Amino acid sequence: MGSIRRAEAWFVKIACTISVRSNSLDPFLGYFSKHLTPALVYQVVDKLNVPNLGFKFVEFSRHRLHMHHSYFTYNLLLRSLCGSNLHSAAKLVYDWMRCDGLVPHNWLLGFLVSSYALVGRFHVSKEFLLDAQCNNVGINPVVCNDLFNILIRQNKVVDAILLFRELIRLQYRPVTHTVNILMQGLCRAGEVTEAFKLLKDFGSFGCSPDVCTYNILFHGLCRISEVDRARNLLREVCLSREFVPDVVSYTTIISGYCKLSKMQEGALLFDEMVRSGTVPNTFTFNALIDGFGKLGDMASALAMYEKMLDHGCMPDVATFTSLISGYFRVGQVNQAMEMWLKMNKKNINANLYTYSVLVSGLCNSNRLCEARDILRLLSESDIVPQPFVYNPVIDGYCKSGKVDGANKIVAEMEMNRCKPDKLTYTILIIGHCMKGSMPEAIGIFDKMLAVGCTPDEVTVNSLRSFLLKSGMPGEAIRVKEVLGQKFTFGTSSLKKPYLESTSADTPIAVY
Repeated sequence: MGSIRRAEAWFVKIACTISVRSNSLDPFLGYFSKHLTPALVYQVVDKLNVPNLGFKFVEFSRHRLHMHHSYFTYNLLLRSLCGSNLHSAAKLVYDWMRCDGLVPHNWLLGFLVSSYALVGRFHVSKEFLLDAQCNNVGINPVVCNDLFNILIRQNKVVDAILLFRELIRLQYRPVTHTVNILMQGLCRAGEVTEAFKLLKDFGSFGCSPDVCTYNILFHGLCRISEVDRARNLLREVCLSREFVPDVVSYTTIISGYCKLSKMQEGALLFDEMVRSGTVPNTFTFNALIDGFGKLGDMASALAMYEKMLDHGCMPDVATFTSLISGYFRVGQVNQAMEMWLKMNKKNINANLYTYSVLVSGLCNSNRLCEARDILRLLSESDIVPQPFVYNPVIDGYCKSGKVDGANKIVAEMEMNRCKPDKLTYTILIIGHCMKGSMPEAIGIFDKMLAVGCTPDEVTVNSLRSFLLKSGMPGEAIRVKEVLGQKFTFGTSSLKKPYLESTSADTPIAVY
């Protein structure tokens, strides 16, 4: 046996050498016809470990030697070809495999379906699945789940639904999680009505909805601001007693009410949630605290914060950011800074939006030095900064006539790997114009163009207006001509007061 194995090993070595060094295997047809077997083909493909060469060797053995191959050979070759992005060759190998009467098992099927979908060849993935279903393979739910998730990420939820319906017609029996994936994709695309159609058809699929199914619908309805409808659906679920809504069910709808500033409805549902025995979590409290804070009702926000502690929920960065933002909204700057200190004492690390809220709030209260200190803390952290954090301070310095200070902040901003945006440049240009530094304003405008940052109507019209007032019509014409040739105006980012367009719209992560 040892001598036979050594002889086979030598043969595999010779076959690999011939494959690497020869453009064609035809001159060795007689040699291979005497010694090559399907088992040795697998060994050659494995040892070559080069997908192209393995493909050519299998193709030669099939077409010239009329050889059928094992499942293991096809599995190895298909995975290596797809891994090297040689999907056209892999499709040929799949066809050979089917001609040999072999059907891929679920692990290989799942790999192929996902691989082709990821490279945008969904029609091939669909062919594989339909072929498997027609041959009674018994498709594992993971195979379909992975494919549907990929399609949804590619914004192809309609394709996913059509394929699902086609599989159902071929007697495919899905699990609940598969239908949930499709419903979630529909809800994210705003197609809540279609999601409800799937809910209605659950019985015909041979499975039943679960609490996750309804949570997806709650979230979908809240996304399109139909929170009352979500609330009614929750009431129906509670009355049916098929299963008990969980904390996600209640929190989703509470958060929906809070985003619509319907705090009374949100608070009532919170009380109902507690009475039902469902324990609220940090996300539940954060939604309510943020909602009350945005309305300036800090008494209710603090009362909810105390309830949070009573329930044993630990506040996080979103909790404190909402409270700090709420205090700034009602002009209680000192209380906002006290909450900031309290957050630090609890060793809760700030995120980018915490810094944004602090900087915007302090600048709005004309406390630029403190805002400057917050920026220094940001630069010392591991957080990658964004222009919207720096812009309020730059704007504050420019409006105070301290343009040199604004320039220094921009320099620090760039040192911290943060590129100025359109608003940054516009603030600087207007600031220099207000101070009469027209050459500097023109230089900033030219730099803006050089780095590929497209100005908008406010930038251009402001600069042209100052240039004309300063007796520089030639430069004003140049500005207009350059923009007319290279850029298309976008929507103005400065049509609202600065702090209204940044602080008010700063997202707070609550749920």
